[in-house]
Amino acid sequence: MRNLLLFAAASLFVLSACDDDNDTFLPPVASGNFTVTIENIQTGKAFFKSGTTDAAGPGGSYSYKFNAGKGAYLSFATMFVQSNDLFYGFGDTGLALYDANGDAVTGDVTSEVMLWDAGTEVNEEPGVGVNQAPRQSGPNTGTTENGTVKEVADGFTYPANDQVIKVELSHDGGTEFTVTVTNVSDMYAFQTPIAPGVWVVHNSGMPIFEENMAAANGLEVLAEDGGNSDLGMYLDENSGYVTPFAPGVFVLNHGGYPLFKDGSLDFGNGLEALAEDGSPADLNASLEGLQGVNAHGVFSIPVGGSGGAPIFIGESYEFTFEASELDYFNLATMLVQSNDLFVAFEDKGIYLFKNGIPVTGDVTNQLMLWDAGTELNEYPGAGNNQAPRQSGPDTGDEEVKAVMEVNDGFTYPAITDLIRVTITAN
Repeated sequence: MRNLLLFAAASLFVLSACDDDNDTFLPPVASGNFTVTIENIQTGKAFFKSGTTDAAGPGGSYSYKFNAGKGAYLSFATMFVQSNDLFYGFGDTGLALYDANGDAVTGDVTSEVMLWDAGTEVNEEPGVGVNQAPRQSGPNTGTTENGTVKEVADGFTYPANDQVIKVELSHDGGTEFTVTVTNVSDMYAFQTPIAPGVWVVHNSGMPIFEENMAAANGLEVLAEDGGNSDLGMYLDENSGYVTPFAPGVFVLNHGGYPLFKDGSLDFGNGLEALAEDGSPADLNASLEGLQGVNAHGVFSIPVGGSGGAPIFIGESYEFTFEASELDYFNLATMLVQSNDLFVAFEDKGIYLFKNGIPVTGDVTNQLMLWDAGTELNEYPGAGNNQAPRQSGPDTGDEEVKAVMEVNDGFTYPAITDLIRVTITAN
């Protein structure tokens, strides 16, 4: 009987405890403070795009295509074969691809071509020198000059540039150009091949040579022997897409889609301004008082900076917040050299805890490159409606498409080569 009474008393105690507080047996909710660091980890590139070209015998030609935005220049170099170290090219700063009105330069641009002396080998009479192709016994056989790059002026007589080479530029629409190079020497007395060459699209500087400076980076081999691999490799290694990241927004929420929803149109909550123009204010304001949102904010001041600005290579944003294991975390920051692309986690965000333990470390592999679907995409890094080439905010061609992971036919670097996001539990 005593055992029955004890059991009944114990049962009554359990029932009373359950009735008193329904959450008595729920485990405590973990929480903590977190710091998020967003770094621009790209490798700097001096030039935008480059390539190599084939040779062209008398009467032959070749073409190549590229994309370039306003402010871009084209430089090229190709050997005048019946010489010791002469090459054709534009001026050392290249040819502007857009005029002062912002219109694409097109047509015959041969008048801008110059015949340059690399200054690396003593010149002989063109077309007869024993150290000129095809008469030389091998590469690099002439007398070393130790000079500098200059427009040729050695006392010999050379054919007019337009009696050897013709360079034409066409604008194919958008930001695409086609260059056609023709060897026209078959129509004149002095005939010569044009050797394999290089070309590069850049925004400033002197990528192939600098007048009155010694030839470098493989130009000597190109100018003396028509070898374009060394200079082509140098240009390629220093060419590519580089972009800042704009100020952005972060949010903590209990579920739902506070920033965007994959496969749905932009909510009209400010994502368009963030994704097109790097302006986070409207999107951040839309989160205030939104059901399920526990915290939100803007990150805009680079570490060590004094005011809002994009982060360039080697720079970072950093911010802190408090969160519980019930929270999802997300952020959004514009890929600046685009029309309306932004980096974020999946639309709901990511958990900051796993089995009650804070998530820490590099979470970049969970990021995705999203297309806001509000502006027509242009060639990345060249579009004239992309910063810094656009004339003002909201200047591109409008489109109305669902927000989705970018899939526009263009090629973008891997996110892990562009940005790093690290979470630290404090």
